[in-house]
Amino acid sequence: MDGMLSQEEINALLNGMGGEDAAQSQEEINALLNGMGGEDAAPDTAADTAADTAAPQTEDFTLADSDKDAVGEISNISMGTAATTLSSLLNQKVNITTPKVSVSSWDDLAERYDRPCVMMQISYKEGIDGNNVLILKENDVKIITDLMMGGAGEVDDSEPLSELHLSAIGEAMNQMMGSAATSMSSMFNRKIDISPPTANVIETYSDTSMDTIPDFLKNKFVLVAFRMQIGDLIDSEIMQLYPIDFAKELLKMFTAPDDGTVAPQVGGGTASSAASAEVPSAAQQMSAPQPAPVPQPAPVPQQAQPMGYGQPMQQMPPMGYGQPMGYAQPAGYAPQPNVNVQPATFQPFSGDLNAITQQENIDLIKDVPLEVTVELGRTSKSIKDILEFAPGTIVELNKIAGEPIDILVNGKNVAKGEVVVIEESFGVRITEIIKDR
Repeated sequence: MDGMLSQEEINALLNGMGGEDAAQSQEEINALLNGMGGEDAAPDTAADTAADTAAPQTEDFTLADSDKDAVGEISNISMGTAATTLSSLLNQKVNITTPKVSVSSWDDLAERYDRPCVMMQISYKEGIDGNNVLILKENDVKIITDLMMGGAGEVDDSEPLSELHLSAIGEAMNQMMGSAATSMSSMFNRKIDISPPTANVIETYSDTSMDTIPDFLKNKFVLVAFRMQIGDLIDSEIMQLYPIDFAKELLKMFTAPDDGTVAPQVGGGTASSAASAEVPSAAQQMSAPQPAPVPQPAPVPQQAQPMGYGQPMQQMPPMGYGQPMGYAQPAGYAPQPNVNVQPATFQPFSGDLNAITQQENIDLIKDVPLEVTVELGRTSKSIKDILEFAPGTIVELNKIAGEPIDILVNGKNVAKGEVVVIEESFGVRITEIIKDR
């Protein structure tokens, strides 16, 4: 009922109660009307109507194909960087395929996914308001944990999940989703950060588990399914669940980027292209006067065309040559001036000039440090001899006593010298500079 009686209903009620008792029962009628919610009916009805209107919006939520592609692209980019991080963490090749996006419910998920499973809840604390859930299979979590601990990925299927498994997968997901948040920051041009994920084991999909799952999973949500391959050990499915509001916010950020970053690039480029196309046309109109009609001569090669005279290029003689006999100048043009042609002369390169140039250039690199090495000698030994080295072993070099030693700069022999003792340190006295041959 709507809480309000029409006039006909009130009259019928009064007639049913009797004409004489009508006046005496007026207070009873008012009490009856108030008891039916005459004052409070409108607010309650409005609240119920709003609730009834909001519920179907979630239940009837669907995604268009373009929206699915957008959500899939966002998830694909973020999980691509997450796969790279997981590969470095496990020292295994990790491949996460292109996702499949759909709108699902908790009942639909219960029919297609094994249990028990591990649910990772990821909350965003900066950049995006919302959270999402990752669901992994129990055996996959065991293998990832064993690989993180340096094992070969061989696990016992009957072994139950322990706190060690949950802690390890929580750390792996923290690094994975942290890198995914970094890629989303680059995608949306804003800083995005997450809180450390929390891991829970979902034993069944019964009604009793509804108390431990996030509230958004009790209604429709967006499901993004990936195929995850880790070496030859794992080939299964990992699921990412988005709340409806979170998916809408991602779509809004993805399809409506900031005008300050995109629009200037497109508009600016078009404007520049249009301006550059119009300027030569205007310059050509201003610099080229209209000549009188004349017969069109043969075209002149492009490399011989003079520049900067403001005349039609096909009607000008080659530079450096006199006007050909019988050439008809267009009306309104001044005759071409004679050009003084001289043979090209080049300054000879002398040894002194080259030395001066080299001296000027070497001044620029005088402060560059170089490694100076003094080599007493060399020898070659077999692997057997080297393995027999021990304290006290004497190695004979290819230098004889008193022979000058080699002085190398960055590995190149530049001088020879002899060893000297300076106080308590060894030194070398240069006796010969090796010239370039």
